[in-house]
Amino acid sequence: MAGNSQRKGATRKPGSKKGPTLGTGGKGRRALEGRGPTPKAEDRPYHVAAKRKVAQERDVPGRDGAGRDGAGRGGAARGGAARGGAARGGARSRPATTRSRKPTTEVVAGRNSVVEALRAGVPCDGVSVSHRVEADDRVREIRRTAAERGLPLMEVTPAELDRMTGGMVHQGVAISVPPYSYVEVADIVARAAGTGEPALVVALDGVTDPRNLGAVLRSAGAFGAHGVVIPERRAAGVTAAAWKVSAGAAARVPVARVTNLVRALGELRDAGCFVVGLAAGGSTSVSNLDLATGPVVLVVGSEGKGLGRLVRSSCDVIAGIPIRSETESLNAGVAAGIGLYEVARLRSLG
Repeated sequence: MAGNSQRKGATRKPGSKKGPTLGTGGKGRRALEGRGPTPKAEDRPYHVAAKRKVAQERDVPGRDGAGRDGAGRGGAARGGAARGGAARGGARSRPATTRSRKPTTEVVAGRNSVVEALRAGVPCDGVSVSHRVEADDRVREIRRTAAERGLPLMEVTPAELDRMTGGMVHQGVAISVPPYSYVEVADIVARAAGTGEPALVVALDGVTDPRNLGAVLRSAGAFGAHGVVIPERRAAGVTAAAWKVSAGAAARVPVARVTNLVRALGELRDAGCFVVGLAAGGSTSVSNLDLATGPVVLVVGSEGKGLGRLVRSSCDVIAGIPIRSETESLNAGVAAGIGLYEVARLRSLG
């Protein structure tokens, strides 16, 4: 009967060195046998500690880029860690940090902005023109300037221009420019001295909107300011958005980016400039500013907070712009434009 027959698999085949194994007891005993001490985390190829050790050994003097010693032997994690991405080979090994880098170029879009930038000789990596653009005088000048300067001229689709400019109104043309090159405060002072005119400088305190910065640059260029000073932290820089609003004035008006605005104002004061803060409730009106005929710095605060406490205390005088009581404040671009106009007007009278 089947009940008395021996179960298949209970005996080993002829020629086996070991005797028969009945049931699962023998198999269970073998499974319980020890495998030795557990390797250290840094010796297990796929463990994060092993990969970290390989990355550290890569930086040790006397080892090559793959974390190997002079004899060519691998470090604590051979093969497995390399295949895991820590170091596949000396030529392909990645640095320990893989943070994304900031873009190395900015995009300036719009016909006026592009024309002004090219006229000013702004370094340019390439010109992109939509193949459906309606050619007017500005587009023809852009094409001609690109040909004269030997710049790459590419005809692209409107969709490609939209992607390139991030949705800005490009009017069918855009250029790629390197990051803006800031100057020092001393450079602005020297530029004013070279013109033989009293220095006229605009300083911005806490203006975070690049479009406001672009508007200030445009007004500064229109009224003959010698430069603009902005802080590095919590403030807008000269980006593509600022280029666009400035209508190319960013190419003509130098911008100094400083670590400490109060210190920069002191440097301008030492150079002979009067520091005038524009704020509501000033002791005088900007239209009656007697100091305007000499070297002057107009300090403009943000629309919401105005001038900071330390910046305000660094000003020689606070001048106000008379406005209706229904309007709480003016944005930085408008305030700077009015202040620059009044200084230019008072200088023309004197």
